[in-house]
Amino acid sequence: MRRDTKAARRLLRRLLKKQDCAPRRMITDKLGSYAAARRQIMPAIGHRAHKGRNNRAENSHLPLRKRERAMQGFRSSGSLQRFVVVFSALRKLFSFHPGPAALP
Repeated sequence: MRRDTKAARRLLRRLLKKQDCAPRRMITDKLGSYAAARRQIMPAIGHRAHKGRNNRAENSHLPLRKRERAMQGFRSSGSLQRFVVVFSALRKLFSFHPGPAALP
């Protein structure tokens, strides 16, 4: 989903309210709306737009990305949820994880 500057401004304001003190720098992906919003809200803060520096924030979206990928084959989220509930219960029965005692 692309963010426009207005949405990025709202996001920055919400994030700044949660902080105790003002940040020294901001690290985002290379989307231009983040830079535009930063210039309007906090012009004195440094901004680094880099692909690799934001990995910690991007990795927190991983469970969501996995769910999105799984959702592609289903028509609705309800049918996906019904499948996942049954599949996760069955997966425990058939997946084999040897413990320390099972090693030769």
